[in-house]
Amino acid sequence: MNTAIMNLLLAVVWVAVTGSLTVVNFAFGFVLAMVGLWLVREQVGTVGYLSRTWRLLILALLFLYELAMSAYSVAKLVLSPRMDLKPGIFAYPLRLEGDFEITLLANLITLTPGTLSVDVSDDCKTLYVHAIDCSDPEAARRDIAEGFERRIMEAFC
Repeated sequence: MNTAIMNLLLAVVWVAVTGSLTVVNFAFGFVLAMVGLWLVREQVGTVGYLSRTWRLLILALLFLYELAMSAYSVAKLVLSPRMDLKPGIFAYPLRLEGDFEITLLANLITLTPGTLSVDVSDDCKTLYVHAIDCSDPEAARRDIAEGFERRIMEAFC
């Protein structure tokens, strides 16, 4: 059984046993179940569950940081008296292999203001990205590789 599902089921059992269906009680049950699964991790095969959860949290925080920084950059570009924009599309060579991971990367890029995932090549080796300011495509590629793609690989591969 998937560890996340097992964790959710244990949290639901906690809510049922305590008889209190609140968000705080469910969250407490979830954390309690996570600790319990960590204690018996070798017996039930959940060795990497907590570290994966931590890496997912880091990915989420990275997305929120990139969202704020790119929103600020786009606002600065739009509000400047002289918009010196060089929009364009660049090819990003993918290191990710799974469909889920590629889709997640494409969505994170699209949800970040100023960039838009346009297409994935037929062989799933290249992602085409439109940027509002594509004056330095190498820097954009490096930012994606060192940011979202690396964190996705750490969390899911």
